Amino acid sequence: MDKFSDQKRAVQYLYPPVDPFDQRMLDVGQGHRVYVEQCGNPTGIPVIVLHGGPGGGCSPAMRRYFDPAIFRVILFDQRGCGRSRPHASVTHNTTWHLVDDIELIRRALDIDDWIVFGGSWGATLSLIYAETHPDRACHLVLRGVFLMTQAELDWFYGGGAGKFWPEVWARFTGPIPEDERGDLIEAYRRRLFSGDMPQETRFAKAWSSWENALASIHSSGSTGDSPGEYARAFARLENHYFSNAGFLDFDGQILANVGRIAHIPGVIVQGRYDMICPPESAYRLAEAWDNCELKIVRNAGHALSEPGISAELVRTMDRIGGR
Repeated sequence: MDKFSDQKRAVQYLYPPVDPFDQRMLDVGQGHRVYVEQCGNPTGIPVIVLHGGPGGGCSPAMRRYFDPAIFRVILFDQRGCGRSRPHASVTHNTTWHLVDDIELIRRALDIDDWIVFGGSWGATLSLIYAETHPDRACHLVLRGVFLMTQAELDWFYGGGAGKFWPEVWARFTGPIPEDERGDLIEAYRRRLFSGDMPQETRFAKAWSSWENALASIHSSGSTGDSPGEYARAFARLENHYFSNAGFLDFDGQILANVGRIAHIPGVIVQGRYDMICPPESAYRLAEAWDNCELKIVRNAGHALSEPGISAELVRTMDRIGGR
């Protein structure tokens, strides 16, 4: 779950655009190759950026939350999305494959440990990675926390968020016959994996539009038409992960295992009016994680590019970097 909107209003808080000093395609196995890039200071403090979705991919704006003189910033497109190949593929594509990919990237770049920076699904993946490899994450910076629980999925795909956006909810549910609306994730799954490319793209755009419309606190509820290739990867991967409960062993696993990261300092930046990932999850995580600081940003929603979210994330990284 992740969208980027309102960039012009947030850009004033970001560092100037920067180009990568390293770009590569990394063979991670099972027929997948992932795009990896590095920017900033090659000898700086390493930080890996985990994008949202699943299926969202990286954007150049993500490079700009870090002082390029201080940080060595690593971004990658997770399996099946962005510049990674094969595109929109869900084969051999699970949370645990992604955790292994992150470790492979770390070893390939000869990094001992690093700051893990992620928002939305990227926050989910950050937490799972850190709980799996607690000696490799030296700091966690999370935004728009999503704990991959059934309650959160029920909120967003079961009508909770739809009570605040009934006209947008109607657009999302409208293409699905009434007798299938009791499980919209499953109803969309059948269409996103039908094998009929035009149908998959049409429903992918509807799936993506629902999320995009709710990302920003400034949203009017209307969204532009997402490029078909992007929407298809985003919707298929997100639906695949949510249909499989994030491939976790049990509901509530992330919070249950938070003791594994008790020694790792963390910061959570959370929009007060996040309609996609409501603040309750961030609050519950911070309550269970003593070494964590929760920053609730007023007048902010979910998107990374919300001005208040961007400003707080840059301040957080500047503080960690010693500015």
